[in-house]
Amino acid sequence: MRIALISYADQGKYAADSVEDEEGLLLAQLRASGLDVHREVWTDKRVNWSAYQLILLKSPWDYFEKYAAFCKWLDKIKALGIRMLNPYHIVKWNSDKHYLQAIAVAGLKVIPSAIVERGELPLLSSFFYEFGCDKLIVKPCVSGGARHTYTVTPQNLAEHQARITELLKEEAFIVQPYMTEIETAGEWSFIFLNGKFSHSVVKKPKTGDFRVQPYFGGTTVAAVPAEEHIASAAVYVERFAKGCLYARVDAILINEELHLMELELIEPYLFLGTDPEGYQKYTEALQNLLLHVTI
Repeated sequence: MRIALISYADQGKYAADSVEDEEGLLLAQLRASGLDVHREVWTDKRVNWSAYQLILLKSPWDYFEKYAAFCKWLDKIKALGIRMLNPYHIVKWNSDKHYLQAIAVAGLKVIPSAIVERGELPLLSSFFYEFGCDKLIVKPCVSGGARHTYTVTPQNLAEHQARITELLKEEAFIVQPYMTEIETAGEWSFIFLNGKFSHSVVKKPKTGDFRVQPYFGGTTVAAVPAEEHIASAAVYVERFAKGCLYARVDAILINEELHLMELELIEPYLFLGTDPEGYQKYTEALQNLLLHVTI
């Protein structure tokens, strides 16, 4: 089986010196295990996709910047009948943060969120009252890497109201209360491989920031969660990530209960290097899932 490991063109844009080259190390591990794997850039028009039997998403980290093209590419892969991991329909669903509403409706704990659709003109001040807070996080429904992500307070409300009103002409946004737990206890990431819990880390922003990504100065440490929190994270995977090779549950603890921030099913960094067996676990999960994978 010929496998395409999917990456993006601008290597380094979302990288940081403090983060290991997970994609490169994984590629070497998969090849060492005997798999016929080749790195391909999803936007490269020279690629003959029909030469592959499996599309393995790893680092298409610019998909949200070229969302229409990404959706068109996904449709092309599906039309060619090529298998994809994670599954095509789940990737499509997970690419837009409207999915958080579906998870909340299902009765699972999600941090409070409100969707502002494209073309709507809300007063951001109303969300201070709705959420009972004095700081908001506002970002596009299709986003990543903190693109167009703003911290809104009563002090900078006028400035951000004008900016976000303009951006709403082009795309929908999600509004959430700023969760102070990210600064204090940090944000947990639970990594699941083929539906089974593998390992976890805790991410924190640098002092004075809210973004946990390493290229914004955030830090990450391996951590061992409580069994009840692993069980809580597993419910999100069982309900919404069936058939997935990988899943990352990003969550915070509020009164010792897990609340979802994001369910990452497209191109999450999996912190495989924080587990001595991380790369081997991924490889074995892939080998096991290949027997049952569908488009």
